[in-house]
Amino acid sequence: MNAPLLEVTDLAKHYPVRKGLILARQVGTVRAVDGVSFTLNRGETLALVGESGCGKSTTARLVLRLIEPSAGSLRFDGRDITGISGSALRAMRRRMQIVFQDPYASLNPRLTVAETIAEPMQVHGIGDAASRRARVAELLGLVGLRAFHAERYPHEFSGGQRQRIGIARALSVQPDLVVCDEPVSALDVSIQAQVVNLLKDLQRRFGLAYLFIAHDLAVVKHVADRVAVMYLGSIVETASKRDLFATPRHPYTRALLAAIPHPDPTRRGRVKPLGGDVPSPMNVPPGCRFHTRCPFAQDRCRKEEPVLRQLADGHAAACHVAESLPPAGLDFSGGLAPAAAMRLALYARARDAAA
Repeated sequence: MNAPLLEVTDLAKHYPVRKGLILARQVGTVRAVDGVSFTLNRGETLALVGESGCGKSTTARLVLRLIEPSAGSLRFDGRDITGISGSALRAMRRRMQIVFQDPYASLNPRLTVAETIAEPMQVHGIGDAASRRARVAELLGLVGLRAFHAERYPHEFSGGQRQRIGIARALSVQPDLVVCDEPVSALDVSIQAQVVNLLKDLQRRFGLAYLFIAHDLAVVKHVADRVAVMYLGSIVETASKRDLFATPRHPYTRALLAAIPHPDPTRRGRVKPLGGDVPSPMNVPPGCRFHTRCPFAQDRCRKEEPVLRQLADGHAAACHVAESLPPAGLDFSGGLAPAAAMRLALYARARDAAA
């Protein structure tokens, strides 16, 4: 079996909280990411899902070394990149790119489309001016835009077109890994379908690996190969997409899936909505960090922190009682709620229209 393209081990990012104007003494620590581990294979899509504020985007930025980790290690293509810097880091970043969430804020309004897409090639010393112009025209065609768009500015495009420009910019240096940080959440549903299918087509064409940050489970079900679920800075469950939607093994994953809206008021399941609020990452509960909201919590859960362990069916879950949970009472494998199912149908329709 080939080695993973990306290996993340015990990755953490802690921010000190200080008080006082002169001495600025530390009074606490925000554990934004706290011991995250996962692997990503070549050509694979790993979806990272969870509530807002759980640490998904921080994890993505740590992987790209846009922010420095407090602990843990990163290996890319077999090489430890945790401590590299300077020219070595710049060379590695050519192989790791990102598509940002906001297509309006992520493009420089003072640069034309051609300058935006060519800038990464200039930074990495790829080609001359003529070859970069040719590459820009090629990339615009790949993402569904025209060559004459190259001389326009970002304000002249719609949100979906801007996101296509962002994708072209990420592909300009021929990366192996692309981090997609909620790339369709700011777009209309019909445009989401086009952009998601574009990402899948580009992945097949170039063998890209995607770390896909999302909170929309319809998008995840359409694009992901494997799913990692985060809660309060830590991964609580990983599984293949099919297995996770069919038999979620962590109570938090069940709650996420059960929270999908359904218009039938007579439809009831055994999974009740979560109560309470997410604890502060500055004051993480002892034991299992989910026990304050978990309906299955036991004394052990309040004292002993569970480790992410492999289960018999191929799942990995950080839960002391994962094997003894009662049936969920909801058929996750048969499909999502009508709104999400409609979104999946739009994705398929947009894909068929482009074929």
